[in-house]
Formats: sequence, C-alpha cells, structure tokens
Amino acid sequence: MAQPIIDIKGITRDFPLGDEIINVLKGIDLVINKGEYVALMGPSGSGKSTLMNLLGCLDTPTSGTYILNGKIVSQMHDDELAEIRNKEIGFVFQTFNLMPRTTALDNVALPMVYAGFSKSERNERATEVLTQVGLADRMDHKPNQLSGGQRQRVAVGRALVNKPAIILADEPTGNLDSKTSVEIMGLFNEIHANGNTVILVTHEEDIAAYAHRVIRLRDGLIESDTMNTNIHIHEKI
Repeated sequence: MAQPIIDIKGITRDFPLGDEIINVLKGIDLVINKGEYVALMGPSGSGKSTLMNLLGCLDTPTSGTYILNGKIVSQMHDDELAEIRNKEIGFVFQTFNLMPRTTALDNVALPMVYAGFSKSERNERATEVLTQVGLADRMDHKPNQLSGGQRQRVAVGRALVNKPAIILADEPTGNLDSKTSVEIMGLFNEIHANGNTVILVTHEEDIAAYAHRVIRLRDGLIESDTMNTNIHIHEKI
C-alpha cells in the first residue's frame, strides 16, 4: 500500500499587508506518496511559492496540519524545523546557492557539517554523490570554474548528500539553456528512479512534462491534480 510522505489538511497561509490580511493559501488538502514525482505549477500569485516554502519547512502555516514522514511539522518551532529541513529535505534552487570560494566537494558536504558527521564521513559521502551526478573529475573545482549545468549538478549533489526523503527543486532549470536543462532533468529522472520522492516547482510546461503527476494552483487553491500521460523519458546522461 502507498505510504504518504506528505499529508496536508486544510492548510492556510495569511500575510499582513498594512491594515489588510492577504489570504495566499485558502485551505489546501494534499497527499503525496513516497516515491512520487510531482510538478507544482501555477501563475504568479497562485500560491505555489508559498506552498513550496511550507512543504520545505521554510515557513509554517497559519492554520491546518502538515505531516511530513509521520511527523507533525505544522506545530514545530524554528530549531525543530531546521533539523527536519536538514535531514528530510534536499533543496535545489534556480540560482544554485553555492558557496563561491569553496570546492564542489566541500559545497556538497556542507549539509553533513550541520548534521554532525566527521570530515572523513563527509568527504566519502560527498565523493560518492558527486560521482553519481557525473562530476567525479570536478571535485576540486570552485563554482566559477564550472559551467551553469555543472553548478546545478553540484547543487543536486548537495541536496542528495544527507539521503533526504524528499528532493524539492524550485525552478531548477530557470538559469540554464535548453540542452543543459534536458541534461539536468535527465538527472532528476535518475534520482527518482533510485527511489527519491521528487517535487518540482516550475512554470514551464516542458519541465513539468518530466513529472508523473502535475498539481496546478490558482488563487491559493488546487485547481487540478492530474497524472501525466506524456512523460519525458530520457536516456541516462
């Protein structure tokens, strides 16, 4: 039987704006099972970034419950949320968010520093992950010595290093050309095939086409939630 990794009930998120309260999320119910590959879509102002921040434990809801991997995270404090983020969620951002003066190996190993692993454990795991993302020969390079696609591979490696339950990718190809985008999405296909739950936030239909399920938001509510019949399957890159 499918096991929910994300179970959200009645989630709302309000933001004060002057004397007004803006209701960005208006009561969202969502279940994502372990091993799913989901794209989250919606126009600007639909609430998709707010929902992604909540899914990634970067923010807490105004009301409703969020159970992540069996833990009720909607009631957690900042310190608890930081620990959940580091252990359960691997983030990949449009802008890579790498440390500029640090090698690919040390960038990838960084989440393991916060998780308390020894240097030898960090280096061993980071080497393994960089090999997995196709950068075994670039471990000592700094971000300015890497192409955009290679930088995003380092970012994907960093997201994988703590063996998180979920990979959460926010517009992961937004700064890449179309050829490199295809390579990076091929990498996400491999990560999903290896058993990770993958959630992509994108406004691009051709990127959403890689996911197996597409959830569309509009005006703070889920407008549609459909299985994808036109999945992009690429050869291993």
